[in-house]
Parts: sequence; structure tokens; C-alpha cells
Amino acid sequence: MEFVECATLPAVLSALEDGGIDVCVLDGEAVPAGGMGVCRQIKDEIFRCPPVLLLIGRPQDAWLATWSRAEAAVTHPVDPVALADALAGLLRQKLAVDA
Repeated sequence: MEFVECATLPAVLSALEDGGIDVCVLDGEAVPAGGMGVCRQIKDEIFRCPPVLLLIGRPQDAWLATWSRAEAAVTHPVDPVALADALAGLLRQKLAVDA
């Protein structure tokens, strides 16, 4: 498994356009480009956009994750088991679709 870390929206877009990204994990609380807005943008602009897991600040923000079209969301503080389960679920779904 390889991790690609991006600090800016242009870097995210470039990495996705290069391909090879199976799942995106985005910080919904990041500034200036929050992960929710980035998620919605990449869903509109990237052909066959990989599934997205959003890290959100509060459980009440789950509706915003839905608005952004993220396939999964995990709240802060991050529970490592919940994060691993959500990420593994997205990877399994992606593998099933690509098969």
C-alpha cells in the first residue's frame, strides 16, 4: 500500500489526474480548501473519481459529507478501528467495481 499526501487543491487534482489513486481520505476541516468542497469538486471533474472518505469534525456534519458526495465519513477524534473499517470497506467496493 502506498500513501500519497497532498497539501493543496492543485496537488490533489494533479495526483488524481495522474491516476493510480484507489481511495481519497480528505480532511473536511482543512483550510482554505476544505475536504468537503474538494470532494464535491473532484466528483464533478475527475472521470471515474475514486471513492472518498471524509474526516469530519462532528457527527452532525454527516449531512455535509452526503452533500459533498463522499462515500464514507469518520468523525474527529479519529477512532482507528472505525477509520480502518471505513477505508477497508471503500477499498473492497472499489475492487468489486474494477473486477
